[in-house]
Amino acid sequence: MRHLVSIIMPALNEAACIADVISSIPVGEFSTRGIDTEILVVDNGSVDGTGELARNAGARVVCEPRRGYGHAYLLGFKEAKGDIICTLDADGTYPVDMLPELTGRLLNENLDFINTNRFLYMYNGVMSHTNRVGNTVLTIANRALFQLPFRDSQSGMWVFKSELLERMQLHSVGMALSQEIKIEAACRLGAKCVEVPIHYNYRSGESKLRVWRDGIGNFVYLFRKRFHTNGTK
Repeated sequence: MRHLVSIIMPALNEAACIADVISSIPVGEFSTRGIDTEILVVDNGSVDGTGELARNAGARVVCEPRRGYGHAYLLGFKEAKGDIICTLDADGTYPVDMLPELTGRLLNENLDFINTNRFLYMYNGVMSHTNRVGNTVLTIANRALFQLPFRDSQSGMWVFKSELLERMQLHSVGMALSQEIKIEAACRLGAKCVEVPIHYNYRSGESKLRVWRDGIGNFVYLFRKRFHTNGTK
């Protein structure tokens, strides 16, 4: 059976780097492994030509005008055609060269979900002290409330079987989707999961993360999900 991988990237005003990120995806290595690829960019309301640049670079582009990390991914999941999903940010922070290796591991070890851990190999200064503390607090909360097995609850690079999406209950339309999808896979569904350390890089362009608002919102959402008050955030 020849597999199809959908590589999904939400993008908001990433004109400075989107074409480079797309061109760096190792399509040829996927092919040598017997895997076809679909590069799917979800343009989340960009005004700098991100969508057009992504399309010219060879990606399929879908538009989600409602701002929000979760909004973008929920549309991307709906549009993706692959039996395997790979995700990453469009800002150059995640190591796209690892995608074939991670996909191969998913298949060879019959895994359902692979999360990545940015912290083991993180270079000094790649992530601000505030962001690092916030990520640590959120991961501790995830582990305490849900017994989440991962050490990086907020990582945005995942590789998983798309069939999981049919059984997941994903509600977040914001940044909290990153932790929610891990909770759904590892805790509620009991999927076969592993976490792999990666090298996390300096981003290109301006960060869209609203540190305090997103961090507090993610923390509050954990309690809402834990106690089954599944409004959107």
